[in-house]
Amino acid sequence: MGLFKKNNKRLRRRLGIASDRRGSTAVEFAIIAPIFLMMMFSTFEVGWFYFANSAVDASVSDAARQIKTGQVQRWGGDDDDKLQVLYDSICDVVKSFGGCENRLTLEVNTYASFTALAADNTPPTCADAPPDDLAAIPFNPGGELEIVRVRVCYIYNTINPAIGINMSEPGTNHRRLISTVIFRNEPYELNNKDET
Repeated sequence: MGLFKKNNKRLRRRLGIASDRRGSTAVEFAIIAPIFLMMMFSTFEVGWFYFANSAVDASVSDAARQIKTGQVQRWGGDDDDKLQVLYDSICDVVKSFGGCENRLTLEVNTYASFTALAADNTPPTCADAPPDDLAAIPFNPGGELEIVRVRVCYIYNTINPAIGINMSEPGTNHRRLISTVIFRNEPYELNNKDET
């Protein structure tokens, strides 16, 4: 028994570094900290992205409701004025994610039938498109009972493309948030006649 204790003491003296526990917390933190920070930044990035996406969806739904109920069609001014007012109402919601200029596009178009709508498989035009494509974005809120598609493209700059999950599109630091609402306009003129 005494020989075992004596050999154990000698072994502990020889392995002094292995038995020294000072600094082990700092080493453990250095190993764990990058993983923890990556997970924390990834969680924040994904949460903020989905918050921005839901804000774009909500603003497009509100704009679609204004068209569907005939509010936009009854606004004064020409189509450019109506487009600007609708654009500004969407911008008021999404500008907290980095502004609207060179980031937000609004497309409103009407279709004769749902078959014609299904046949139109053109992708949405975003603000980074060529100027000719931007100039060709339609704004036609339509009349009563017409089929309307409202599409918005918002270029969202990702917060943290370096650490954790990279939500941006390949080769960029942004992602396109596209929201679409399809509906048939209400008979809003008939509703106005019933009210009077």
